[in-house]
Amino acid sequence: MLTLQTPATSKPVPSFRLGLTGGIGSGKSTVAQRLAERGAAVIDADQISRSLTAAGGAALPAIAQQFGADLIQADGALNRARMRELVFAQADARQKLEAIVHPLIAEQTQARVRQAISEGCRLIVHDIPLLVESGHWCSQLDAVLVVDCRESTQIERVMARSGLSREAVQAIIAAQASREQRQAAADWLLYNDEAMSLEALHAYTDQIAAWFGL
Repeated sequence: MLTLQTPATSKPVPSFRLGLTGGIGSGKSTVAQRLAERGAAVIDADQISRSLTAAGGAALPAIAQQFGADLIQADGALNRARMRELVFAQADARQKLEAIVHPLIAEQTQARVRQAISEGCRLIVHDIPLLVESGHWCSQLDAVLVVDCRESTQIERVMARSGLSREAVQAIIAAQASREQRQAAADWLLYNDEAMSLEALHAYTDQIAAWFGL
């Protein structure tokens, strides 16, 4: 089911910036992929973050200086497992890491936005898993699309695809914004629960793309 509230503008504007978010297992990535297939420029915040901490990534020198060179693996990439342990063990480690990574993500995001605008792209989709949690995106977006489903559906989907335990998935969900918080932030709400087929999800996503002439 697709619910359309009144977006920030009643008609598509050149290079409309749409925030896309949803809890783990909601189907957000499937929606992003479909929008990309229809011609949207999809900017994936997680993908940018991963590239910054891959071998040769721009964030690595500052991370090594802040946390120690032992956080960098032999292949030159960030040791993600050790960083996760550090973030859990030290209360301020997450803030220090975000202070390094977030400005670089913003810099690369803006570069990709400028490129999409120069290419005349009608729809720029910002794929941001923690859009609601971040609190600073609203001023940069024209509207927000939330992909939503019940928590029980999230758990079953993530367990099936990742092999994580129910408790592990529940912990991830608990660390994210609640469904109610995401729904409150939504201009458009796409309800993608277990009864929704992939074909139906694509059809609803195509309705959104069509609104932009894609």
